[in-house]
Amino acid sequence: MAQLQNYIDGEFRPSVATESIPVTNPANQVVLTEAPLTTSHEIDRAVTAAQVAFEAWRSVPAPERARCLMRYQMLLKEKQDEIAEILSLETGKIFADAQGDVWRGIEVVEQACNIPSLMMGETVENVARGIDTYSIIQPLGVCVGITPFNFPAMIPLWMFPLAVAAGNTFILKPSEQDPLTPNKLVEFFYECGFPKDVLQVVHGGKDQVDALITHDNVKAVSFVGSVPVGQHVYRLGTDRLKRVQCLAGAKNHLVVMPDAAKEQAINALVSSSVGAAGQRCMAVSVAVLVGEAQEWLTDLKDAMAAVSPGVWDDEGAAYGPQISVAARERVLGYIEQGKAEGANCLLDGSSCQVEGMPDGNWVGPTLFADVTTDMSIYQDEIFGPVLVTVSADTLDEAIEIINRNSFGNGVSLFTSSGGAARKFQSEIQVGQVGINVPIPVPLPFFSFTGWKNSFFGDHHAYGKQAVRFYTETKTVTARWYDDDAIADTNMTIRLN
Repeated sequence: MAQLQNYIDGEFRPSVATESIPVTNPANQVVLTEAPLTTSHEIDRAVTAAQVAFEAWRSVPAPERARCLMRYQMLLKEKQDEIAEILSLETGKIFADAQGDVWRGIEVVEQACNIPSLMMGETVENVARGIDTYSIIQPLGVCVGITPFNFPAMIPLWMFPLAVAAGNTFILKPSEQDPLTPNKLVEFFYECGFPKDVLQVVHGGKDQVDALITHDNVKAVSFVGSVPVGQHVYRLGTDRLKRVQCLAGAKNHLVVMPDAAKEQAINALVSSSVGAAGQRCMAVSVAVLVGEAQEWLTDLKDAMAAVSPGVWDDEGAAYGPQISVAARERVLGYIEQGKAEGANCLLDGSSCQVEGMPDGNWVGPTLFADVTTDMSIYQDEIFGPVLVTVSADTLDEAIEIINRNSFGNGVSLFTSSGGAARKFQSEIQVGQVGINVPIPVPLPFFSFTGWKNSFFGDHHAYGKQAVRFYTETKTVTARWYDDDAIADTNMTIRLN
């Protein structure tokens, strides 16, 4: 099986590494390629090349950098389906999900094309007599991105387009479980006229991540993944005074009020809980049913039972498999644990199979009722098509339940009451709030703003905050003397 290549020092090249990780199709376990465990020498070579490239790239005018990105977003749009097919093959996502993965990344590239205005500083004339003060926004240097398996197009595109638009160079370490898509993004990147080494990609696992983060010439690290790894990355980077942003785990709630539009609320719960096989940090994994909405459980169960997983090109499939055998076993373990803890499993997807794909990592839609907040299926991020429901008598009680949770990535409220919506968005302690919207991921001119244990760092991903993350501000205070004033000063000095 051919080993996947790194892009280092101006070209795609095979790694000299003797160890690699198989990349499998999760629908059938067919090995697609192998991701090398890149050597420390190769990583050092990549960082060194990026540092050299930075000195030239930072001096390229911002409008010229923006034009390169304009060409890139146009090419990505032309190649969207090609990228989506590769993405479906290595993640198992159904084609519509894969297309969405690519498109949400393209939207961030479009935002990066606005970099000249996003990097504008501020000026105040005459802060004192004859003295002006102004700020300059400048790039940091070599930046690193560590991306997860669940969105192999979107999340890399959250990172490197804005970083390179701001004048930095970038090294991408994608997930070893689906690295073919990121390699294709890099390939298309260089078809758009970018200088070599502005963007590089290296493959591997934890050792390669640590080597990149601890390298002396790396200035900033962006990470998306689980809480334990995010904490590790954050501490490893900040202990070395690097700038770090880590998007971590989640346990997202959707509150259903009795006055909500019933059909829309149930459809939202189904799509947001099982879509993408539940493998997204903004998936809804907890339904909080308030008052009479608790009577909708039977309808919710029937709606979830009507959807099922399937292969990427099955138009009748609602979602694909879990990314790996280990991921499937983890989800199945939580389903059994929920039963053991006393939750009522209304719909059990443990024995799900897809015709013709007996080796796939399939988990069917699963629904739990009578869940309490001390159960592991409530507390932990399951990352599968599992929805748990808890009950609340009032909106205040629902808000209290959610605010006690350690995560704060996303939350939604379905209601017909403007007053309830305003109270909810004001009092809820979660970074991204949806009102009658199940997955409130903001468009790229805003930022992705998870709270609490869902985020470690200071500046959030994409939007204006990402530009601040990838840049430093320099403030200049200037005073200029006209020639007559200089002459008068010189004459005074001579006379005295």
